[in-house]
Amino acid sequence: MKKIKNGVPALVAVALLLGMDACKPKNAGDTVSSDAASKVYVAPGKYDEFYNFVSGGFSGQMSVYGLPSGRLLKVVPIFSVNPENGYGYSEETKPMLITSHGFIPWDDQHHLDLSQTNGEIDGRWIFANANNTPRVARIDLTTFRTAEIIELPNSAGNHSSPFITENTEYVVAGTRFSVPPDDKNGDVPINTYKDNFKGTISFISVDKTTGSMDIAFQLQCPGVNFDLSHSGKGPSSGWFFFSCYNTEKANTLLEVNASKRDKDFIMAVNWKKAEEYFKAGQGRKQAVKYAHNVYNEKTHTATSEFKTEVTVLDTKELKDICYFIPCPKSPHGCDVDPTGEYIVGSGKLAALIPVFSFDKIQKAIAAKDYIGDYDGIPVIKYESALYGEVKKPGLGPLHTEFDGRGNAITTMFVSSEIVKWNIKDLNIIDRQPTYYSPGHLCIPGGDTKSPNGKYVIVYNKITKDRYLPTGPELAQAAQLFDITGDKMKLLLDFPTIGEPHYAQAVVASLIRDKSVKFFKIEENESPYASKGEGTTKVVRNGNKVDVYLTLIRSHITPDNIEGIKMGDEVYFHATNIEQDWDVPHGFAIKGAANAELLVMPGETATLKWVPDRVGMFPFYCTDFCSALHQEMQGYARVSPAGSSVPISYSTGTNLPKSDSTENK
Repeated sequence: MKKIKNGVPALVAVALLLGMDACKPKNAGDTVSSDAASKVYVAPGKYDEFYNFVSGGFSGQMSVYGLPSGRLLKVVPIFSVNPENGYGYSEETKPMLITSHGFIPWDDQHHLDLSQTNGEIDGRWIFANANNTPRVARIDLTTFRTAEIIELPNSAGNHSSPFITENTEYVVAGTRFSVPPDDKNGDVPINTYKDNFKGTISFISVDKTTGSMDIAFQLQCPGVNFDLSHSGKGPSSGWFFFSCYNTEKANTLLEVNASKRDKDFIMAVNWKKAEEYFKAGQGRKQAVKYAHNVYNEKTHTATSEFKTEVTVLDTKELKDICYFIPCPKSPHGCDVDPTGEYIVGSGKLAALIPVFSFDKIQKAIAAKDYIGDYDGIPVIKYESALYGEVKKPGLGPLHTEFDGRGNAITTMFVSSEIVKWNIKDLNIIDRQPTYYSPGHLCIPGGDTKSPNGKYVIVYNKITKDRYLPTGPELAQAAQLFDITGDKMKLLLDFPTIGEPHYAQAVVASLIRDKSVKFFKIEENESPYASKGEGTTKVVRNGNKVDVYLTLIRSHITPDNIEGIKMGDEVYFHATNIEQDWDVPHGFAIKGAANAELLVMPGETATLKWVPDRVGMFPFYCTDFCSALHQEMQGYARVSPAGSSVPISYSTGTNLPKSDSTENK
C-alpha cells in the first residue's frame, strides 16, 4: 500500500476525508419507507412514546426530544449558563458552576447515562459528563434540573464517563488526557510524558435513595487515553470495560504517533476487587482540591464546598484489579451485550469488529495466559480473550448497541452507515446509509439487560445537503430507524442542538407520571421566600437592598420601589405564589448585566442588580402568563448616592398625582 508522509496509509487518509461523499446515495429519498410519516406522527395533544436524552457537546447542555416525533421538548442547562431560565445567573444557581478553577460557565458535554436498578433503567436520574473542566453531573428526572455537580481531581478531559454500574452503585469516569497527578509537580517537560503522566479512573458513589454523589476512590493507571466504557452485567457483573488508545504514550501529532501500534487495548477492571482493597484501607490518601455543588429543592438554593482529599489505588501495585486485552488500533466504543458475556470493541482504523468473551477472559486470567505486561498490568493474549471477529462490517466502526433479540447495530463513521449483525454467528444482517458520518447511536435501553428493540436513533456529525443552509455552520442531526424487522427502515431525520454525542432513550411512562408539576408554597424553605403578598418588603442593610417580591397573574408586589441609590447592590428575591401547573413567571429589570429569572410556581429565585446610573428602571414579567401579561410590570427609582429619598414600596396605592399638583 502506498504511504504518505509520517507513515499514514494513503487509503485510510482518503477514506477519512472523502468516505462520506463517496457513500452518498444517488437519491436519498428512496431510502425512506412509504409509511414512514404515519409511523412518526404524534397527533396534537398526544404524547410521544419515548424520551430521548441527547448530549449537547459544546453547548454544555442536554436536550430532550420526544420519539417517534423528533420534537424538541426541553433544553436542560448543566455546565453552561442559560439566559432562558437564569441558570448560572441567579444567585441560587451560581454555585453550581464553581470549580477549583473558579466560576466556569461552559463545558463540553459528551455523554449521558440513565440510572439503573438490576441492570434496567429506573427513570430516577441521568448523569452527564463535562469533558473540558472535568466534572460529572446528576440531573433529577422529576424536575429535569441539574441537582448536583462534582469536579474530578487528577483528571483532564473527562471523556470516558459517566458510565454506571448495574445498580448505580458508582458512576465511573476515566481521564481522556493523561497528566501528572495533582499532588505531583506538573511543571515538567512535555516530552517526559512516559515518566510523569498518569491516567486516572474515578469511582463516584451514588446514594441509592437520594442520589447524592461522592468520590469513593480513584485508580491510578498507565498514562494512556481512556475512551468509552461500559459496566458488565450478568456473568460479568462487578467488572468494567474501557477502550484505551495512545498506548504509544505520544505527546505530539497523535494522529500519526498514536496510531503506530497494530493494537491498542480494552482494559478490564475488576471494580469489586478494587472496592475490597479500598474498604480494607489499601489506598493512599492524596491531597487534592475539587468542588462539590448541590442544589436543594426545598431551599431552592445551591451550595458549593471544596473537598481536599481522595483515596487512590495504584493498579501497578495491586495486580488483580486491571487487565489489558489487545484491540485493533484506536478503539473508540466498548460495549457489553445484554447477557453480559460479550464485549464489543471498535477500532476506528480497523476493517473488522472484535468481540471478546467474558468467560474466555476469566479463563485466561486463571491460566495467566498473558503475552507480558504493560506498565505492570498483565496483557491477555488477543486470541485467548477473543470470541470472534465481524469481518468487513464497514469503514470506521465506532459504537454498538443491542436490540434485545440477539443482534447488535454499529455505526460506521467513514462509510456513513449503520450495520446490523448477529452476536452469536457474527454475520452481517443488514446495512443502511446515514446522512452523514454517524458517531453515536442509541437504542432505548440498548446498553441494559432489557433493550427495547423498536427504534435505533443515529446521531450524525455532518448534514451537508439535508437541510436549508444556515451559513458555514450547518445543523447536526439525528435519524430514526425502525429495527423491528431484519431490515432497518429509515423513518425520520430531525436537526438537533449541536453537537450530539452519546444519548439515552427510555419509554416515557417510566418518567412522565413522576414529573413535578409545581412546588408547594408551604414547603418552600428558601430564606428569601415571600409566601404571600402581605409578607413582601424592601430592606436596606448598608449599601445592600433586599427586595422580597411576589409574582402572580397579573402583577408584581411591590411594583413601585423608591429609595435605591447609586452604589447599592440590589437583590430581587422573587417568589412565584401560583399553585397551578405550567404558570411560570419571569422577572427582569432594565440594565441587568446577567439574565432574567424564570420562576416556577411555588419557587423562589434571586436576581442581583447593580444600577449604573440615576433614573427610572422598569421591571416586568418576561414569561407569558395571562391575557394581562403585558401589564405585569413595575418601576424602580434610582437616586444619586447620598440622596435623602427613603426606601418605600407599594402596590396599587402609589397612584398618579392629580393635574393640580403634577410637576409642581
